[in-house]
Amino acid sequence: MSRVVTGIVFFSLMMALTGGLHVWMWARLVRDTRLPSPWGRVLTVAIIALGLSMPLSFLVFRVLGRRTLSIIAWPAYVWMGMLLFLFLGLVASEVIRLFAALGGKVGDPARRLFLSRLLGGGVAAAATGMGVLAATEGLRQPRLKEVTVELPRLPPELDGTTIVQLTDVHVGPTIGRDFIEELVARVNALKPDVVAITGDLVDGSVARLRDAVAPLGTIAARFGTYFVTGNHEYYSGVDEWLAEITRLGIRVLRNERVSIGGAAASFDLAGIDDHSSRRMADGHGPDVGRAVAGRDPARALVLLAHQPKSVHEAVRHGVGLQLSGHTHGGQIWPWAFLVRLQQGFVRGLTRVGDTLLYVSCGTGYWGPPMRLGAPSELTRITLRTPKHTV
Repeated sequence: MSRVVTGIVFFSLMMALTGGLHVWMWARLVRDTRLPSPWGRVLTVAIIALGLSMPLSFLVFRVLGRRTLSIIAWPAYVWMGMLLFLFLGLVASEVIRLFAALGGKVGDPARRLFLSRLLGGGVAAAATGMGVLAATEGLRQPRLKEVTVELPRLPPELDGTTIVQLTDVHVGPTIGRDFIEELVARVNALKPDVVAITGDLVDGSVARLRDAVAPLGTIAARFGTYFVTGNHEYYSGVDEWLAEITRLGIRVLRNERVSIGGAAASFDLAGIDDHSSRRMADGHGPDVGRAVAGRDPARALVLLAHQPKSVHEAVRHGVGLQLSGHTHGGQIWPWAFLVRLQQGFVRGLTRVGDTLLYVSCGTGYWGPPMRLGAPSELTRITLRTPKHTV
C-alpha cells in the first residue's frame, strides 16, 4: 500500500473517530441537558467549529506559512487536549448512568433530565479544570532535570563530564523561535561538555522553520553538539533537515560514532537513525552494529537513539548508556500506560541487562500545548567513573 493511500485511510479513520466523539459529546452535553436558547445553539456551533478546526489544521499544514498556521493550530491543538479530558469524563458519566439505570433511579423524565444536567455540568467542569492545569504545565519552560550516571569504563580524567540532552522539542505551529532562544540561553548557562539532541526537533519543513531553529547554531558545548533523527524528521523532509542541522554546526550521527575528550582520555559517543526510519526513507534505518564496528570494547560507550526500544540492540553491542526520548513521558495522563505497551519504557533511568537507559520526558510537546503528570525537562546528565575504579 502506497504512503498516499495509507495516509488517506489513516485520515479517514481519524475523521470518523473524531466525528463520532463530537456527536457523542453533543448528545450528552447539549441534547440530553436541554440547554435553553440560545446556549444550546451556541454550544452546538462551537462544537462543530472546534471539531472542524482539527482536520483543517492538518489539511493546510503544508500550505500556509507558520504565522498563519499558528492561528488555526492553537485552538485546534488546545481542543485536541480538551477532547481527551472530555472523553474520560464522558466514559465516567456513562458508568454512573448505567448504575442509575440498574437501580431504577432514572425512570422519571424529570429525574433523567436532572441527572443529565448534573453529569454534563460535572464533565464540563472537570475537563476544564484538568485542561487549565495541563496547559499551565505544558506552556512553561522545561525544568532542569539533574541525572547522575556511573558509566562503565569512563576514564577518571573525564569524571564529571556533563551531557545536556534536548529531545522532542517539536518546533512547529505552536513552538517557535522565542522558545528556542530561551532554551539555548539556558543550555549555554550550564556550560555543558556535550549537547545531545535526540530527535523530533521539528514538525515542518526547513523553508518554514529555518528561522525558528536558527538559535541552535549558537549552542556552546566543550566537545560539540550532536543530533540523531526522530520519527518526526521523516515527516518533515529528513534530508533537507539533516543538511540544515549540519549547516548550523551540529554534528549529525547516522549509525556512526565519534570520540569525546582529548588525546589523554576519551569515550565513544554513537548515534543511530530512528527506529522506524527504514520504512520511511530510502537509505535510512538504525544500525547499532555499524555504529560501533571496530571500536575498542575497553572504551566507555554512550548511544543516542530516539526510541527507547532500541536499547535491546544496544545491550547486544555493549552500550554503557543509551539516551532516548520519543515517549514524552506520556505527556498527558493516562497516555503513559499505552506508551509503555508500545515502547516498554516511559521515563527515567532504567537498567536493561548491562546497559543503562535514560528516557527523557521531552523538552517541548507534540500537538496539545499541555502536559499532565509528565513535566517537560531540560536534562543534564553527569557522567561518573564507577567508584571502584576511581
